[in-house]
Amino acid sequence: MKFLFVVQGEGRGHLTQAIALKEMLTKNGHQIVNVLVGKSKRRELPSFFSNSMNTPICRFESPNFLPSPKNKKNNIWISLAYNIFRTILYLRSIHFIRTQIKKSEADVVVNFYEFLTGLSYACFPPKIPYISIAHQYLFLHPEYKFPPCSIAELKMLKIYTRISCCRASKLFALSITKKEDVPFCCLTVMPPLLRKEFFTIKAETGNYLHGYMLNDTYIEDIINFQKNHPETTMHFFWDKKDAPEEMAINEHLTLHRLNDQKFIKYMAGCKAYATTAGFESVCEAIYLGKPVLMVPTHIEQDCNAYEISLAGGGIVDNAFNLDILLHYIPEYKENNEFRAWIQESEFIWMKAFELKKEDLIQNRLGYKFLLTGKQ
Repeated sequence: MKFLFVVQGEGRGHLTQAIALKEMLTKNGHQIVNVLVGKSKRRELPSFFSNSMNTPICRFESPNFLPSPKNKKNNIWISLAYNIFRTILYLRSIHFIRTQIKKSEADVVVNFYEFLTGLSYACFPPKIPYISIAHQYLFLHPEYKFPPCSIAELKMLKIYTRISCCRASKLFALSITKKEDVPFCCLTVMPPLLRKEFFTIKAETGNYLHGYMLNDTYIEDIINFQKNHPETTMHFFWDKKDAPEEMAINEHLTLHRLNDQKFIKYMAGCKAYATTAGFESVCEAIYLGKPVLMVPTHIEQDCNAYEISLAGGGIVDNAFNLDILLHYIPEYKENNEFRAWIQESEFIWMKAFELKKEDLIQNRLGYKFLLTGKQ
């Protein structure tokens, strides 16, 4: 079959999921004909994504969270106002997405949690069916446990998630634990999508901390920790625009521009991992047996961190308090059940992708789902 990917460009996780699925599909004889990626003024598309996809990539303006410099977290209300102000740009993006889908002659569109894909199908549905993939679709599962948080923000998150998959024929919800499927909303619970490198790399326990920051303002926490612990070596990654490939703050603290192979190398050899609670990199760390500190930057990541902490995958804090991570290392227990599920993931995913276009066309989520979450 021929597939077209639409990928949310915020952060790193959706990009690596797209790479992992592309590797599986092409290995099994399918073709990726085009890739559409949302863009942000604050970030650049990492070169590792372009190199790995090896297929045409088109960019479009897409909604993004905006950080609040004072508390370093993304402000959902400022982000909402900002994105409403940019409505005209997003209408052009919807037209662009529809045009690219029609031109592609793809059999199926695969949407990696891009909000405008759902809007495109809600307003002007193309004939080509689509499926949606993201950890966030687990929020629609009746057994999902949400953290204590703002009810208004939680409602907005659920609405956003339903819009992102409006009129989809299938939802694949990535999960750290196995759960029952939910047929009434076409939802199948799936193992996370990890790239092939993680199945061959050897994990070792080195003498340094590894990390990833979604918002670069957290660098203050890391520098302050390093001043108080000058003997601790740290390698942190970020995707700050115009940052150099590698920047040594001192002999023990190095900041790296987001790079595929370097990130995996440092993940495999670290003694622990600190991150802004993105789902995919936390799953990579758990698979390699690394203790994790999660620092959520918005409501989605609050949910990620709460879910993963309940499953024993890591600890949560509101800042990069790396002392907590160092104390957590001796207590951490590896998750062998999760690792076994990941090792079966290619078979599980390819079984799920035994799709028939005709069945997908007949099985689209209705508009009632958009309002209620039910068919």
